[in-house]
Amino acid sequence: MLKLLITRPIADPVLDQARRLFDVTVHTKGAMSEKDCADALATYDAILPTLGNPFTRDVFAGDIRCKMLGNFGVGYNHIDTQAAAAAGVIVSNTPDVLTDATADIALTLLLATARRAGEGERLVRSGAWGGFDGKGLMGTHVTGKTLGVIGMGRIGQAIAARCHYGFGMDVVFHNRSPKVTTVPATQLDSLHAVMAAADFVVVATPGGADTTKLIDADALAQMKPSGIFINISRGEVVDETALIDALEAGQITGAGLDVYENEPHVPARLRALENCVLLPHLGSATDETRQAMAQMALDNIIAWSEGRDPPQRVN
Repeated sequence: MLKLLITRPIADPVLDQARRLFDVTVHTKGAMSEKDCADALATYDAILPTLGNPFTRDVFAGDIRCKMLGNFGVGYNHIDTQAAAAAGVIVSNTPDVLTDATADIALTLLLATARRAGEGERLVRSGAWGGFDGKGLMGTHVTGKTLGVIGMGRIGQAIAARCHYGFGMDVVFHNRSPKVTTVPATQLDSLHAVMAAADFVVVATPGGADTTKLIDADALAQMKPSGIFINISRGEVVDETALIDALEAGQITGAGLDVYENEPHVPARLRALENCVLLPHLGSATDETRQAMAQMALDNIIAWSEGRDPPQRVN
């Protein structure tokens, strides 16, 4: 029976299926180091990894028994896919199944930041709320404003649809290549043009070397002082220090973040900001979505084990 490592606990029904088909080990000791990943490649026939498991180029330099990484997640920038391919290791991911859940979390952050819901919730819990105040915690109106989407893939379009049809927002976007969208939206000539035009900027671009620090100090400087910035993509897409500087200086009104540059570390300066809503990477965190992700990851591993090409293969 083939040996399978699952690097974090997954939905019980999927885990039960995996155990019927493979000799399964579930890693339950927290974050894996590069050495842990290298040891796993030498020990297991297949691995079901996820974000935070550093399958870097160096990890693939040693003895390799593993032939399949069925990644749990649409993003796979924590895996060096070229090094994996050179070592004869197939990599797959889990697209589509988390689109709606991630788009929903973007809207959660957009609304919570605009209406200062985090500040209000903290005020009530602290016992300091003195009752209705005609000028208390004045927020930003959402309906009818302009949304700027950075990265108009499946998730970006799902966010745009929610904002356009749900809140009557005009949509502009930046994409690395020309894009025809199903929702009414205008592709602008540059990233900076979108940052300048939008009242709300939502980053939904993939992670990886091509987008690292795509949102830097110059990009943030293009935003309106009333602008609100949302990131649900990958933490490294944003220059986190530049964003903190902009928020502290009042250069933009607020930010809502579900991802961070060095997860799970969140800088103290960021945590201290009242004009920032911070979530612990909840983008795909629904029972339905996480089970679907686990099932797709396992289905790719099953396909490989049966001699078929994994449907969501990325290398």
